[in-house]
Amino acid sequence: MDGVVGILVAILCVIFPPLGVVIIAGCGADLLINVLLTIWLWVPGLIHAFYLLFVYFDRREKYKMGHPPLQRAPFVFSNKIQSGGMTYGRF
Repeated sequence: MDGVVGILVAILCVIFPPLGVVIIAGCGADLLINVLLTIWLWVPGLIHAFYLLFVYFDRREKYKMGHPPLQRAPFVFSNKIQSGGMTYGRF
């Protein structure tokens, strides 16, 4: 299921990067940064969206395997992305 969701969000990131960011991070600093990058030029917004997507799914796999990362990912402000969506003890 994670693979299908990842592919769908990646397709949305290519079409409109802020839409993919709002799906995985919600409304916050990451979305604001992505909107500004997408307005400035589309490619930086796309790169930022894919970076957040990579961090989200990488952290999700690490939490599932029982090895949560010890350090925060750089340039990621959303706790949901930092924890791979595994906040509040949900697995």
